[in-house]
Amino acid sequence: MRRLRDSFSYAITGLAQMWKRERNLRIQVFILAGSVAAGFILHINPLEWVAVILCGAAVLSAEMFNTALESLADIVSPGYNHKVRFLKDVAAGAVLVLSIGAAAVGLIIFIPKIW
Repeated sequence: MRRLRDSFSYAITGLAQMWKRERNLRIQVFILAGSVAAGFILHINPLEWVAVILCGAAVLSAEMFNTALESLADIVSPGYNHKVRFLKDVAAGAVLVLSIGAAAVGLIIFIPKIW
């Protein structure tokens, strides 16, 4: 039981550190909160809720993986390295692709309800 508690403690610490250090994560949480608020206001159905929650969780998770990868790359190669730059750019691009997909899902869900 202690190891399980420790695992949750480490995860919560990681979330708190991300919140403090990563502006992009805070922006993404703000957008997710707005989507959740819109979901309540516009009375989206359960399947639409699943899509909003999964997209939001995926984007936040991708941002966290991106940050972890960039931090590890900085430790392994503290100076400029064009291969590390490529790695960081690709990871950031993956977050962008997922964010665009999540935005598209949001538009598909919310635009018809607004009209």
